[in-house]
Amino acid sequence: MTIRVLVAEDQSAVRAGLVLILRSAPDVEVVGEAPDGEAAVRLARALRPDLVLMDVSMPRLDGVSATRQVVSEGLADVLVLTTFDLDEYVFGALRAGAAGFLLKNTEAHELLEAVRTVARGEGMIAPAVTRRLIAEFAGTAPAQAAGAPDPAALDALTRREREVLGCLGQGLSNAEIAVRLSMAEATVKTHVSRLLGKLDLRSRVQAAVLAQELGI
Repeated sequence: MTIRVLVAEDQSAVRAGLVLILRSAPDVEVVGEAPDGEAAVRLARALRPDLVLMDVSMPRLDGVSATRQVVSEGLADVLVLTTFDLDEYVFGALRAGAAGFLLKNTEAHELLEAVRTVARGEGMIAPAVTRRLIAEFAGTAPAQAAGAPDPAALDALTRREREVLGCLGQGLSNAEIAVRLSMAEATVKTHVSRLLGKLDLRSRVQAAVLAQELGI
């Protein structure tokens, strides 16, 4: 399967570097490039890529707002890029429904693996900052912030779904959750899909943040 990617980055040199890395992979196709957030949304609507690699800080329309539009319209998954590992904009992007978060200094092979991970439907946060990122934002952002689901919605979850949610809060992948809870990976995917629907969340990364906020 070829993963169709739209690259949104305002710095032309950085954008060119990202495109070069992505095009080096036989299973990745760069279908478009956007120099700002408005162009990213416009091209996402026109090209319908599988994934948008989105810089969080861009002119005309910032990456957070662009992510919100792309995700709310169901145009593509979004993998956010930033220079900082703890950035208020990153939390905004995750709240907006970004499926992943990656630092710009990530190695080429890690960038490609992140693209593949998100394309498989799994959330991706830079491994070096996964738990620190979630914990930091969970501690500073109120659970009832804009877009946050009502904690009472957890009442709709089954015991198993709560366990899976707790694992998401620890930054575990589907494979790791399967081992932790002694179930098939396909079953984990089903539980993740169901709990996202019940909690009205757009991504497993949002679920991870919520789990940390509520101490699950």
